[in-house]
Amino acid sequence: MTITVKAKTGRKIDSVLVMADGSYEVSVRVQPVDGKANDAIIAVLAAHFKVSKSKITLESGFTSKIKRFLVCLD
Repeated sequence: MTITVKAKTGRKIDSVLVMADGSYEVSVRVQPVDGKANDAIIAVLAAHFKVSKSKITLESGFTSKIKRFLVCLD
């Protein structure tokens, strides 16, 4: 499944919120430097969906706050 994520970096805790429109808001502690925030978002999403990190792929939005991920749940 493909999900849309609004990334929030530099937060106090890592969290996932499901928005009313079906998108996700993911907060991570790390700053967006050298792709570390993208890696942290993948880790938080993997924990949320209870899948391994390799099952989540960033499709678009590598440098944007709005990102699109492919999540393989099988």
